[in-house]
Amino acid sequence: MTTATRSTGYAGTLALTALTPIVWGSTYAVTTEFLPPDRPLFTALMRALPAGLVLLALTRVLPHGKWLGRAAVLGVLNIGAFFPLLFLAAYRLPGGVAGVLGAVAPMFALGFAAVLLAEAPTRRKVIAGVVGVLGVSLVVLRGNAELDLLGVLAGLAGAASMAAGTVLTKKWGRPDGVGPLAMTGWQLTAGGLFIVPPALLIEGAPPALDGEAVGGYLYLGIIGTALAYWLWVRGISRVAATSVSFLGLLSPVSAAVIGWIALGQALTALQILGLGVALAATVFGQMPPKSVVGGVAGEQVSPVGAVPDPAERRSDAEPTVKSGAPELVSATARV
Repeated sequence: MTTATRSTGYAGTLALTALTPIVWGSTYAVTTEFLPPDRPLFTALMRALPAGLVLLALTRVLPHGKWLGRAAVLGVLNIGAFFPLLFLAAYRLPGGVAGVLGAVAPMFALGFAAVLLAEAPTRRKVIAGVVGVLGVSLVVLRGNAELDLLGVLAGLAGAASMAAGTVLTKKWGRPDGVGPLAMTGWQLTAGGLFIVPPALLIEGAPPALDGEAVGGYLYLGIIGTALAYWLWVRGISRVAATSVSFLGLLSPVSAAVIGWIALGQALTALQILGLGVALAATVFGQMPPKSVVGGVAGEQVSPVGAVPDPAERRSDAEPTVKSGAPELVSATARV
């Protein structure tokens, strides 16, 4: 395979993976316009568990052995703990503070990758992480923003949870013959089951749903969760975990643009500047170092790098394996 072909494949994988946070950016608009208010845990549950069960039925692959525990851990980190922490921060923090805390996720990912993957953080990515937080701050923060200790802790914990889940997904990979669609189903199911007890204890019985709510949940479950997380898991298997984490900065950008176009929310000059800064940080975080690895200009990635491994090609080729918060644009947009 030529260097140009590999580079094109790597860029294409990044572009497809970037669709995930862009789709997540629509969560705020869908939640506020179509879903029952004040039911964040129920919304998180409806997003994760039905989608996970459908993917399990489509792929007909269940975890076994050590992967029972690994699937549970990844499900809790990426879904079961992340969703509730995200919504808790969104409800307790005003203005976009929760969104800024979520933008810290790439910095957490750099730390986890250094410990778990032995990937030393580069100066370029550290700078990109700091600039990304600055850009998101310009988009979502307001002058009257106040801090709540519990909300701040929840926001930071949520960012750390998602970053840890991303890095561990990279570290553990997938079992032989298991594709990203099956892995996505495992995580969504495990995460959804984890949310069931707190949702019932805190929010009680499910609310009555009208046609708009059903449509909203179908969109979030199919497009915003099953499809989006499949692309995310697929991207992590082919691209460095820290690079994937930087793509999350696209969520508040997407949410702000959707709010401007669909909800008539005005964008100030400072917010537009912030959008540009966040986009620049996302691109800067993807740029490869000067060294050339394996004949391809780019950072060191796992052996599956830009070329799918045989197990993935087998599983993806087989039909049996294929298969909210009322505020804070960037906070709910993270998922």
